[in-house]
Amino acid sequence: MALQITPLCAALGAEVSGLDLTRPMEAAEMRSLREAFLAHHLLCFRGAPLSAADFAALARRFGEPQVQLLRQQRHDQVPEVSMLNSTYARAEDKPGDMRRMRLTGWHTDDSYFETPAKATLLQSIEIPDSGGQTSFCNTRAAYEGLDAAGKQRLAGLHAAHRYDTPRAPVRPKTRTGDEAAETPEVVHPLVRTHEDTGQKAIYFNPNRTDRVVDVSHDESEAVLEWVNERMTRTQYRYDHEWRVGDLLIWDNRCLVHSVNMDFPVGQTRLHQRILLRGARPA
Repeated sequence: MALQITPLCAALGAEVSGLDLTRPMEAAEMRSLREAFLAHHLLCFRGAPLSAADFAALARRFGEPQVQLLRQQRHDQVPEVSMLNSTYARAEDKPGDMRRMRLTGWHTDDSYFETPAKATLLQSIEIPDSGGQTSFCNTRAAYEGLDAAGKQRLAGLHAAHRYDTPRAPVRPKTRTGDEAAETPEVVHPLVRTHEDTGQKAIYFNPNRTDRVVDVSHDESEAVLEWVNERMTRTQYRYDHEWRVGDLLIWDNRCLVHSVNMDFPVGQTRLHQRILLRGARPA
């Protein structure tokens, strides 16, 4: 079967078929995938779950893997792979208000680093019978959808990103001393230019962005609330319904994502993840 790339929706994303991810790819196939990734910002591959080693080998075709900050989530044999288990083991683990689950907040991976991950690969190993969808919003399209006054409002603004910010409604996982030392506060532009395409996108992480720098608190809050409302509008959104073995790769430079954490207690939700090393936002 020949390689096929089919858009998932108008906002973002494409499904890739006609590839065996465990075999070497031809140069023309890899070029097509890279072009599709830059055009659609998210690619979906269907199939059976890969071994951690095969998953890492696939990731290297798209870039250089970097290890997950939290050591406890790293795979014991392939450290660039992290295992993400979001299962509710007990009824008391699942809150009545889903806003109390951190993954439900819109975010982009690793923005609290000076050089955040450019892309994320995530593959489902086990999924619950219902719920657990991952949603994405296209912040490039959201920026392009602003009028001239809106773009001018964001021009030249920078924002501080922190591993934990009081703006987020839920605290993140506790870091060790070494992990905290690796994640001091960093400052990134609120609009970044994609180094591979030259396109501009809003770069705001509601779970990690603490404030707009060099403006008053009230002005910072007004800007960030305004940005959040615009970049998460329905026309920029895609909701992914997971199947076992689905493998997504998405561009953290122009997408944010969130998880529907409303799924049954005791049903396993397990994914494996790899982050790809990026460049400092500019």
